[in-house]
Amino acid sequence: MQFPLVSRSGRIRKLVAEHRDSDISRVELLNLPGGAETFELAAKFCYGINFEITSSNAAQLCCVSDYLEMTEEFSKDNLGSRAEEYLESIVCKNLEMCVEVLQQCENLLPLADELKIVSRCIDAIASKACAEQIASSFSRLEYSSSGRLHMNRQAKCDGDWWIEDLSVIRIDLYQRVMTAMKCRGVRPESIGASLVNYAQKELTKKSSLWNPSGHTKIDLLSTDHELLVVETIVSLLPVEKLAVPITFLFGLLRSAVMLDCSIACRLDLERRIGSQLDIATLDDLLIPSFRHAGDTLFDVDTVQRILVNFSQQDDSEDDMDDASVFESDSPHSPSQGALFKVSKLVDNYLAEIAPDANLKLAKFMAIAETLPTHARTIHDGLYRAIDIYLKAHQGLPDADKKKLCKLIDFQKLSQEAGAHAAQNERLPLQSIVQVLYFEQLRLRNALCCSYADDDRKPVNHQSWRISSSALSAAMSPKDNYASLRRENRELKLELARMRMRLNDLEKEHVCMKRDMAKSSSRKFMSSFTKKIGGLSLFGHSSSRGSSSPSRQSYRTDSKVIERTCASTD
Repeated sequence: MQFPLVSRSGRIRKLVAEHRDSDISRVELLNLPGGAETFELAAKFCYGINFEITSSNAAQLCCVSDYLEMTEEFSKDNLGSRAEEYLESIVCKNLEMCVEVLQQCENLLPLADELKIVSRCIDAIASKACAEQIASSFSRLEYSSSGRLHMNRQAKCDGDWWIEDLSVIRIDLYQRVMTAMKCRGVRPESIGASLVNYAQKELTKKSSLWNPSGHTKIDLLSTDHELLVVETIVSLLPVEKLAVPITFLFGLLRSAVMLDCSIACRLDLERRIGSQLDIATLDDLLIPSFRHAGDTLFDVDTVQRILVNFSQQDDSEDDMDDASVFESDSPHSPSQGALFKVSKLVDNYLAEIAPDANLKLAKFMAIAETLPTHARTIHDGLYRAIDIYLKAHQGLPDADKKKLCKLIDFQKLSQEAGAHAAQNERLPLQSIVQVLYFEQLRLRNALCCSYADDDRKPVNHQSWRISSSALSAAMSPKDNYASLRRENRELKLELARMRMRLNDLEKEHVCMKRDMAKSSSRKFMSSFTKKIGGLSLFGHSSSRGSSSPSRQSYRTDSKVIERTCASTD
């Protein structure tokens, strides 16, 4: 009975040889890979009983043949060579079979790793996925109307069918597969889609991580597993932007906060989110706080760090000289459009968290001050958030109210917001006075705009300068430089027009004075000659003399004009 096993298994042969002198009826095999079921298959092979080698038992047969030393040394076409042949010629040619073999290897480690079963399957999966993707890309190539070859972006990509198959692998093996795919050059979008699919399946129990009644952790094993999944997926995220949806990044961040993942994991997620914050929504930013009962309802500190990451993109150019700042277009600097979107998002977020009674003034102001001053073109949203905070924190001291209202540029309020602020009793008196002042300026400019064209030009220019300066303050440094140059040219042109207008007015003034002098002199001589008719000659000489001061005055006024023009130049 023992002869077939002894003839094909070197391990059993050694055990029998060690107990040759004694009658042995039992041999103990410790830590047999695959257990009794796999040993039964090995025994069937030794006794010539046929059975089928499949992807569900190939890994076990490779490991048990290595454990039992069923090699070519002891028998030709032994179990080890048969299993290896099936693994190389069948399994490694098919991605689904490789995935199934990897699943079987989960309970065969580290022996399966030593026999390179895992590495061969991983390489086969990565190569197959890359080849499928290349073939799919070629299938989407088509000729345009001009005869040029281009990629059809609207066509469905069928090269990512393997994403669903990989979601059943254990996280440590899945990590190795994704790393191999990155090295093979699989598209970042495909890597990202696989990560999203895997996370959705592995983190389905996240809602049961916390006991709603007591906020105490339950099922510690599940929690530890999900913590490992989150940290692993974060480490596998592609470096390219938009490879995964930003909503998915926020979901990972919520899970990382909830599971108390490592600081490096959370900081990495915050940095990635900050680099594309302009496409986020308000719901994304509302991250619940999982700390003690006295804390805020939402995690304000995490959002502040995300905003700092976003703002630091703009500050990364501060070390560059002026020429490089204005002449180069650094990809690290968010555009004015991105700043405007994030400013609206932050104002809405502030309005959402403002009613929280536990929200301290320092944290509220820190969120509001994170963005640069030129990010907000309109302060209506910020005013609304501050008004909600003042309404929810009515016991706030006047000094804190003044400090808070200094964040608002009342000149950037719309007409509706300005009218509301002028009647808002929650605002400090100093702020209300500022609102009324700017409202008066706006009203005066509106009234001046209804004048005739000649009177409208200087007023419109003054209004343009006010709005231009407000817009200039809302621009980034690079855009502000170009705007200032345009504004400077406009001011020079307007100054030239004002000089010409001033010269015309001064000439008209001189002519009016000369005409008035002549007119008064003629009236005086007419009445004087009526009374003294014999002094007509004196009156004639007086008339000539009276014109002399007028001419002298004209010369003097002309010199004044020349000096005025010289001073303005």
